[in-house]
Amino acid sequence: MKKIFPIIIAAVLTNTAGCKKDSEFLDVQPASILTNQQAFSDPAQVLSILADLYNRQLDFSGLDNGWASFADFSESFPSENGSANIVQRNEWGFREWETWDYGYIRDLNLFIERATEATALAETDKKRFLAEARFLRANYYFEMVKRMGGVPLILQSLKYDFSGDATSLQYARAKESEIYDFVISEAEAVKNDLPANPNEKSRATKGAALAMEARAALYAGSIAKYGVNTPQVSLPGGEVGIPAAMATGYYTKALNAAREIISGSAGAYALYNIKPDPGENFASIFLDKGNNPESIWVEDFKLRSGRVNGFTVSTQPRYGAEEEEGGRINPSLNLVQAFEKLDNTFAPIPNTDVSGNPVYYSSLSAIFAGRDGRLYGTVILPGSSFKSRPVDIWAGYQLADGSIITGDDRGAQKTLPGQSAPVQVVGFDGPVSAKEFTAQTGFYLRKYVDPTPGAGSRGTNSEIPFIRYRYAEVLLNAAEAAFELGQPDVAAGYMNQVRARAGLIIPLTARDITFDRIVHERRVELAFEGHILFDRKRWRLAHLVWDGNKMTAADLLSNIGSATKRSTQPFGLWPYRLHDPGNPDHGKWTFKIVLPVTVTGTNRFRLGNYYSFIDDNIRANNPKIVRQPNQ
Repeated sequence: MKKIFPIIIAAVLTNTAGCKKDSEFLDVQPASILTNQQAFSDPAQVLSILADLYNRQLDFSGLDNGWASFADFSESFPSENGSANIVQRNEWGFREWETWDYGYIRDLNLFIERATEATALAETDKKRFLAEARFLRANYYFEMVKRMGGVPLILQSLKYDFSGDATSLQYARAKESEIYDFVISEAEAVKNDLPANPNEKSRATKGAALAMEARAALYAGSIAKYGVNTPQVSLPGGEVGIPAAMATGYYTKALNAAREIISGSAGAYALYNIKPDPGENFASIFLDKGNNPESIWVEDFKLRSGRVNGFTVSTQPRYGAEEEEGGRINPSLNLVQAFEKLDNTFAPIPNTDVSGNPVYYSSLSAIFAGRDGRLYGTVILPGSSFKSRPVDIWAGYQLADGSIITGDDRGAQKTLPGQSAPVQVVGFDGPVSAKEFTAQTGFYLRKYVDPTPGAGSRGTNSEIPFIRYRYAEVLLNAAEAAFELGQPDVAAGYMNQVRARAGLIIPLTARDITFDRIVHERRVELAFEGHILFDRKRWRLAHLVWDGNKMTAADLLSNIGSATKRSTQPFGLWPYRLHDPGNPDHGKWTFKIVLPVTVTGTNRFRLGNYYSFIDDNIRANNPKIVRQPNQ
């Protein structure tokens, strides 16, 4: 959506009165400022106000709010020295992920009140504007409850009477379930006042409301069911924690909302399935603005509008890029090996045989063959291309005695044994140990990285949108809700649609659908879309997956596909070329598992991290706000 600055609707005094007495001066209406009545009389003016409210929506990960959230949780490595704290800290602070923007809530409430009172707007315009504002308010409350648990539920603009008594402005925290109930009920209330138009992406639609409802109900159901595993993560007043008895009701609501979208009642959404190659097709979901039936609600950008994003500038392979920028997000081997084989089995990337001997490959890409197509659409692998250029990822030469010849810069050259002239001994895209902006895990990010000429330049940037809700997630939400309601056959049907698009054409059966499968499928389909943290929080898995203990290579390679598999440090996989003239494997590639030297810390998710810290000043100003548990 184009950035539109809001019309100021509060009356202010301007120096336009000339020589008038005080009483007359105070009655003069500013020439350049609109009153509330004027501002809410023209649909175009109302839309400009609403546009600002859209622009203030909060995303956990996004293309215009930095790249650091994409480089956390051991799903990737931050290849920027200034961000090394991400892999050097030993725990997350309690303030991580907090939000408490009641200024935004007040502005949404004011908009709703003033639009409701407007008499000059056509009823159809008023109905849509009000539905959009209520959707935005509900979606932000959803963002709050995911982070904070129950928060004060304020649905009107509050005014201070300057009496010295502020108790009327002090609201207690609602129960966590009450906030989820509000989000769900608002979606139901406004869905039919929003257009059922799948071609509308940046404004709220019926599909967006239902997608929000399905996700929110699924979250609430998970917290109710799996919260019993962490009884200490609760408060006696229900501000944190949801009773287990409420799980079935929430899962039912999630499945029903998802099915409304799937049935077509919100418009003809579908999986993006345009390109024949599953990997290319998957990558294109996040790049194709003009022919994308999958995206439901997006944060949009447009070139030469003042509203563009610099995500590609930060993340593209650096060598050969515009302005030699990029390289900051290196997906981890932890994530790469999670993409299963085409026979529906899980296995490490095969760098050694069953006896532990290195395996040699004729090409860099051969080691990754036969995997879930989403791998190739999510990660730039050694041997692949970006912008029609082969990506040059390899770490050096391995000699017959096992020693390594490499360099300390991209594309470095050295003379190999038995040769007289120097040759390149490390890729122009890295990896180079501890050298920022190179592929220090052996991989770069592909998802959301824009190959359009100029998109990697600070002067141009990119206009690809960030997808907040999409149809594949709706199918996975429906699958999870159906599974939790004892319908594994229904869950398999929804999951198989998503998997077939990725090239996994052997259908899962009802017997195959387990909690582990549900967790796995969301991880690989939704990687780098802002779900990893909140999924593991709602399932109460976060303290198990990120338990603060260092990992070994054996830890990395075991229990792939398990929902509780530990992942506290991001590992990499480095390619080396064998230099051993006379050996039949001379010139072939071998791969070594590495832990980047910068990784000195371990991810530790404490019980107090399940809900973010509420600022001391907030609680001091409002004694009704109870403190979070375990902090």
